[in-house]
Amino acid sequence: MNKQITIYHGSSKIIEKPVFGLGRKHNDFGLGFYCTENKELAKEWAISSLSNGFANRYTLETEGLNILYLNTPTYSILNWIAVLLDHRLFDINNPGAKRAKAYLSEHFGINVNAYDIIVGYRADDSYFDYAEAFINNTITVEQLSKAMELGKLGEQIVIKSEYAFSKIHFEGAEPADKSIYYILRKGRDDSANQAYMDILEQEEDGLYIQNIIGNKITNDDPRLPRNKSK
Repeated sequence: MNKQITIYHGSSKIIEKPVFGLGRKHNDFGLGFYCTENKELAKEWAISSLSNGFANRYTLETEGLNILYLNTPTYSILNWIAVLLDHRLFDINNPGAKRAKAYLSEHFGINVNAYDIIVGYRADDSYFDYAEAFINNTITVEQLSKAMELGKLGEQIVIKSEYAFSKIHFEGAEPADKSIYYILRKGRDDSANQAYMDILEQEEDGLYIQNIIGNKITNDDPRLPRNKSK
């Protein structure tokens, strides 16, 4: 990552001064300021079907920051799932899913609060549903990994620490029109769902979560698909 980058935060309002400690604790990576380097994605995330929004633009000084690149080949999709399980509210209503949560947290969990910045996937509704399906032993880890790769999932940059917040500088905001960006957002979601359905039809064998638990698979196992971001 460059020493200075431009990031965007999609919101219903203009935010000139992001505040450390505010936000929802049940976001993907817990409390933090959720951004992206992609202005168009930020505009999609800023709107709803009923309201317009803004892509707030900032520069971020990254020198000296401790950054977790969760999408690199060092990690697998299971690390991402484990982090989500620690923060998002999953529908875990059977003993198998409870065992899956405990196993993934123990063997694939990462303490994201030890970092200033997290770079990783954004769990839009469709992708959250796929993660939940995996936890409930409905799809394989190979299917999940392919869905993430093919579905044009957005990558987010999350400002976590108070020190990192001090490195953010507001540069302005651009409006996001719901009549344009809701269509783009819905199209992205529809594309992801179609890719997911195609994968389900093609995949026959693979590792379900109960196979992973039964075989005591850990993060260094060569059978796990590795993340492909640079």
